[in-house]
Order: sequence, then structure tokens, then C-alpha cells
Amino acid sequence: MTTQVIVLNGGSSSGKSGILRCLQAVLPDPWLAAAIDAFVDSLPASMRNSDSGIEFAPDGGVNVGPEFRTLQKAWMEGTAAMVRAGARVIIDDVFLGGAHSQEGWQKVLAGLDVLWVGVRCDGAVAAGREIARGDRVAGMAESQAELVHRDVFYDVEVDTTDTESLECARIIADRVTP
Repeated sequence: MTTQVIVLNGGSSSGKSGILRCLQAVLPDPWLAAAIDAFVDSLPASMRNSDSGIEFAPDGGVNVGPEFRTLQKAWMEGTAAMVRAGARVIIDDVFLGGAHSQEGWQKVLAGLDVLWVGVRCDGAVAAGREIARGDRVAGMAESQAELVHRDVFYDVEVDTTDTESLECARIIADRVTP
């Protein structure tokens, strides 16, 4: 079967977005990006730092409420619908719930050919990137570095601690079935 979806899972500042852009450059066909950051940015301001939406704790923790979950499920279903309509999609997500988060994607992507990719990065290195970015709550990267991979199944894993995004993208691209 032809790979229709690539799911990148990793903690904040692990390098998923860079890998996604490199994958779009190295894969022979056009692939759309579906990033959790873009979804969060699309939320109304009233849902940011709200217990019904999404809250970023001072220590870097992330809490999501019922309205966030409802809209996130719609975003996931919409992403799957794009794939079923013929688009190839690279999903950039953060599985805060580990295997439970993966199960949500498995349900909406059922019947599609999915490549599951773990994007790992040493927590201290990710924390350094987080500081350099300046757009994240301090502590997110380190707290998510291992949490997001808990009991998650992958077809391939890459580690951006010492490996550039382009090389990681090439490793992943070698696993994509044309």
C-alpha cells in the first residue's frame, strides 16, 4: 500500500516542525502539513489559558479542557477527511497522553496507510532550543521529552539530539511507500 499519512510525535522543541518541512522538500509528491501548533493558534483567544480550552502552566505543564478536546477531535477528523479525499498529509503532534493520544489518531485514520514516527530529543537539548525559540513556556520541552512517547508504537524513530532535521527526514522518507 502507498503511505498516505506520516504522523510525527515528539515533545515541544524536539524538531518535528523542521523535519516536516524537510520531508516536504525531499518527498517526491506534494504533502500537506497538519500541525498541532497551527491548530492551537487557530483557537479563539478565549480558549487560551482557560480551563475549558488549553492552559500552559508556569512549570511548562499543559492542561486541556473539554472544549479543546471537542475541537481537537474535529481537527483530527478533518485531517483524516483530507487524506481520504486524496491528499497526503504529515501530522505534527504532541501525544501528551502517550498511547491514549495515539489511539485517537488510530481511530480517525483507520483504513489508511500510516507511517508512525517517534521524534526523540534529549530533554536538556530540547530545553535549550525552547529558550532560544522564546515562544514557549519554560519547562515544556523537558517535561514532554519522554512523556509523549510513553507506550506509543512507532514504525521508525529518529533522534534530533545530534542529528539534523534533513538527515532525520531522509531516514523517514526511506520508509515511505510510494
